[in-house]
Amino acid sequence: MQFHCGNFQIDLSTPKVMGIVNVTPDSFSDGGLYQRTEAAVAHAHALIEQGAAILDIGGESTRPHAAPVSLQEELDRVLPVIEALVAQQVPVPLSIDSYKPAVMRAAIAAGASIVNDVRGLQEEGALDAVANSQAGVCIMHMQGTPQTMQIDPQYEDVVAEVAQFLQQQRQACLNAGIEAARIVLDPGFGFGKTRAHNITLVNALPELLRLGSPLLVGLSRKSVLGQMTGNDVDARLHASVAAAVISAMHGVQILRVHDVKATVEALKVVTALKATASPE
Repeated sequence: MQFHCGNFQIDLSTPKVMGIVNVTPDSFSDGGLYQRTEAAVAHAHALIEQGAAILDIGGESTRPHAAPVSLQEELDRVLPVIEALVAQQVPVPLSIDSYKPAVMRAAIAAGASIVNDVRGLQEEGALDAVANSQAGVCIMHMQGTPQTMQIDPQYEDVVAEVAQFLQQQRQACLNAGIEAARIVLDPGFGFGKTRAHNITLVNALPELLRLGSPLLVGLSRKSVLGQMTGNDVDARLHASVAAAVISAMHGVQILRVHDVKATVEALKVVTALKATASPE
């Protein structure tokens, strides 16, 4: 299976790592560390050296209760980073982490190859922004908004409702002319989900794979891992790697992470074990 995004084709026969580049002052884990363009670009190169197959660049925090930023502020944060990396001819596709259609269009014009949308292309004009390009897209499920999503998330059946949304938006993409090979789905761990919802969704990953598109999972350093371990956000490396390994063992093809090197090494073990596994 391959993920087509712009001029790139990513082989998903083995799990791949998407490295996170937050150009923000308030992201839950690394806010402020890479806010300057030079720092973000240097961090991006470090992640590539560590084995990242994709770089996800975001200019607006989507942590719980995060304040929204203006369109211009988001553009001012992300475009210089994308332009610099494209000018340096980095060998991996760049993903723009945004729900704003204007940011999507500007990022694609600047050289981004993937749109990673926490709102699943629901904003007016978002679907067209991707359809009028050759960019790949990651459709994520979120209940509510970052400001409200963790107040009291409720589901009758979290797996069925997440699956229904992802299938609905996947079909909308197909109807708009976005080829299936350009679509990836994300259950949205931590986005309007309780600890129990997140655990249920992890165990249902094989079921979500039957929707017909590759899955992207972002559990890295999330609060659910802190709830499980009692560790603060800067001490969740081992829990994050464990979550990535479990997801990959369930068949997930893309892992969105902060700790690229450790995750890449762990996934090499997963790949080797799965390749040599034989039925009993």
